[in-house]
Amino acid sequence: MITGSIVAMVTPMVPETLAIDWSALKKLVEWHIESGTDAIVAVGTTGESATLNVEEHLEVVKVCVQQAAGRITIIAGTGANSTSEAVELTAAAKECGADACLLVTPYYNKPTQEGLFLHYKTIAEAVKIPQILYNVPGRTACDMQAETVCRLAQLDNIVGIKEATADLGRARDIIAGTPDDFAVYSGDDATAAELILLGGKGNISVTANIAPRQMHQLCASALAGNVEEARALNQKVAKLHEVLFVESSPIPVKWAVAELGLMAQDTIRLPLTPLSTVYRAELKTAMQNAGVL
Repeated sequence: MITGSIVAMVTPMVPETLAIDWSALKKLVEWHIESGTDAIVAVGTTGESATLNVEEHLEVVKVCVQQAAGRITIIAGTGANSTSEAVELTAAAKECGADACLLVTPYYNKPTQEGLFLHYKTIAEAVKIPQILYNVPGRTACDMQAETVCRLAQLDNIVGIKEATADLGRARDIIAGTPDDFAVYSGDDATAAELILLGGKGNISVTANIAPRQMHQLCASALAGNVEEARALNQKVAKLHEVLFVESSPIPVKWAVAELGLMAQDTIRLPLTPLSTVYRAELKTAMQNAGVL
């Protein structure tokens, strides 16, 4: 089972052309390994999967797998709002050597709960690789209910869920209604420590892009049941959790990663735009106060 701090890693790009910056990508993988990150999500939604073409998408997965060389778990983002496309991406990610896949709920087309069940069931039956569900209704306009998750948890290959609603009551229901070997991960940094203390297995994190050591330590403390320590560690990075969403993610976090010198500045694909100047000082201060800068 994958546990701990799992970074939803940004995809670095070259200024002006906005092609993938392969050198910076490899550098990020190394930095996360050195910093104690427990696993990497390559080309999840934070990795701008929506604006990468299929060739780029799979090459990012392949390069991350090659650079990691077995030293850290690589989870490929392979979700789509077309079931057949999700099957193809998941199969291709497996061929690239990914250890598992993360599949966001279909966006825009608003399937029923039965449609969601059949969507994920189809992918799980088609590709024999560990698959993690991903529920983020604030971005997809699609909310997978706890009952549907509990049904899916009975299927082979479906091993966990990234639950990004920040609803701890729902997380508690999913944990109670699924097998012990089904992992519930937080998809909301601000409530991650509390979800893990309820029995969750980790956090798929935006904040870990710039505070990997802090997020690893936070998750490790929560997993060990050290309530006071986990909450104290979370308090140190709480402002980061907030400021990293002053504009649509990954706008703020890509700016922050560039501030750390890990990739070029102002490299994000339309329709997203670089972080507005009005927020930059606030984010830099939050990074300094969290011990990131």
